[in-house]
Amino acid sequence: MTHIFALTACGLLGIRKGAQLLLVANPRDITGFIKFLMKHPDINIFPGVNTLFHALIHRPEFKQVRLPNLLVTIGGGMAVQKKTAELWQQMMGVPIAQGYGLSETSPVVCVNTPFVKEFTGSIGMPVPSTDVVIVGDDGIEVPFGTPGEICIQGPQVMAGYWNRPEETEHSMTPEGYFKSGDIGIMSSDGFVQIVDRKKDMIVVAGYKVFPNEIEEVISQMPGVRECAVIGLPHRKLGEIVKAYIIKDKSELTEAQVIQYCKEQMTSYKRPRKIAFIDEMPKSNVGKILRRHLRDL
Repeated sequence: MTHIFALTACGLLGIRKGAQLLLVANPRDITGFIKFLMKHPDINIFPGVNTLFHALIHRPEFKQVRLPNLLVTIGGGMAVQKKTAELWQQMMGVPIAQGYGLSETSPVVCVNTPFVKEFTGSIGMPVPSTDVVIVGDDGIEVPFGTPGEICIQGPQVMAGYWNRPEETEHSMTPEGYFKSGDIGIMSSDGFVQIVDRKKDMIVVAGYKVFPNEIEEVISQMPGVRECAVIGLPHRKLGEIVKAYIIKDKSELTEAQVIQYCKEQMTSYKRPRKIAFIDEMPKSNVGKILRRHLRDL
């Protein structure tokens, strides 16, 4: 229960509402997770991350899972991919409602209503008393629809990092907004969409490339089970895109992936290198650890 969302949104809210809390000790054990779900068909609320939803729906035995009382599925921790969300709703009958937050914001910043009718791709709107702005590298707020860093001000934002004044100063704007390190877009009606982590952004010949966008496209290719993208240093271009893929079909080839990418995306976004792997490095809660891919 050390994760801030588990503590507040699950633990404290669950206690306040008199809910029974079911903890899956090892969510990376997908076989065990599915067995757990089959023993608890009365679940009402199911929080998770994209990689967990993806892993579950691609297991044949998950088709046997029935959750007739499921009311809400919450996605957080990372952007939920459209293909994954659509398959989840087809199988479970409930869309994934995304939210967004960080430990530094206790944790909730933006949420969708939990009773959305379909997956929107948005993380929703800022919660009450919370101001969210999207700023460029120059610290100036960008127009609607333009990617920039998500900055947050509100009563749930931390006072600072304990005994780390320099890091605290670096994480705040002069106006007192917390700099999240996440790139996002805000629509004219106030809905926010996550693009990617700022530190994961790839710069190819001066053009900004966001791994989430490339992963979303490649993941929709037939024969691809899972995908992750990183940037590699390049003498002329600064960086190039490399894609790591777990196959869903053994006959999938590098040439097929490259051709698919040529048809789906502009040249500077296309992966120059493709690597097929058997397993993605992930955290204890199932987030893909892109930094570990560099060691493969």
